[in-house]
Amino acid sequence: MKKGYVAIVVLVLTVTIFSMSFKAVEQFAYKQRLSEYALFEGKISDQQPVKTVMPYSLNSPLFSDYAHKLRFVQLPNGEHVAYNPDSVFQFPVGTTIAKTFYYNNDEKDPSKGRRLMETRILIHEARGWKSLPYIWNEDQTDALLEVAGGTANVDYLNEKGEKISFEYTVPNMNQCKSCHESNGVMTPIGPSARQLNGNHDYATGTENQLKKWSQDAMMTGLPQDMSVVPQFVNYSDPTKNIDDRAKAYLDINCAHCHNKTGPAQTSGLFLDWRTTDRAAYGFFKTPIAAGRGSGNLQFDIHPGKPNESILLYRMQSTDPGVMMPEVSRKLIHAEGVKLISDWIKSMKTE
Repeated sequence: MKKGYVAIVVLVLTVTIFSMSFKAVEQFAYKQRLSEYALFEGKISDQQPVKTVMPYSLNSPLFSDYAHKLRFVQLPNGEHVAYNPDSVFQFPVGTTIAKTFYYNNDEKDPSKGRRLMETRILIHEARGWKSLPYIWNEDQTDALLEVAGGTANVDYLNEKGEKISFEYTVPNMNQCKSCHESNGVMTPIGPSARQLNGNHDYATGTENQLKKWSQDAMMTGLPQDMSVVPQFVNYSDPTKNIDDRAKAYLDINCAHCHNKTGPAQTSGLFLDWRTTDRAAYGFFKTPIAAGRGSGNLQFDIHPGKPNESILLYRMQSTDPGVMMPEVSRKLIHAEGVKLISDWIKSMKTE
């Protein structure tokens, strides 16, 4: 009887240990090279997606030290996303999202080539989203998994012909999570109706992205009347309303943390498009434990007075203890600073 009992206990322990070991192996058995995902055809540095991978773009993209980005999504075979007008789409388990960061050697003449810096992969597992950073090698033949992130020197000519040189930083896995988090759960940031309701230049021609996703059975529930589908303006477009531009800019650059369920929720400053309360949006709002990040200024946004607004002060800084966003930025976004400055200046002071 005792022998039988011992045998059962040993069997249970063995199965438990094996199960735990399998989960540990599964957790860390990620592809070491970007090419192993088979997302691209031909020369991988050309970034030409295979037929099952959909390229996409955002109406108002996140600023990342002036890097250009190529975005792709691959859904599991036969799966789709359900349209919703309010939040980032809920992608099915098995989805892979890829985003490649690069710089043109000469912004005035892209034909002179480019340098791919990194490709960030988001994988939707049964346990949630996993972020994996891949850094491109010097030969530009592949990108290798670097969970600890890394750095690389960047040199290029900007649109004014000026030489720009700085140390580019690839965030580690934990830093990725610090931005891609809502209610303690990792999530994508960009792919929403507001961001995808715009045209993209596909190999087959220019089309509205949401319509394309619907036609290709990647999305269900898209309204036939596209006038009811929300849309962010391109914050870089000076012909658009400055209020719409500023709010689109703050939503993509700040609101992934500054929202009621984000990592910066304790600040009480909510910069997402849903926020209608002026105080919560920063107008005449005093900071909560901002420390030296406040610059000894009184309000997050002081209407009519950009130079007295903490928001602008932190945007103009590169001091790690002051600047916002606080990760994945080495340079000041001059155009973004001007936009927010002009926006605050246009407000009534009362």
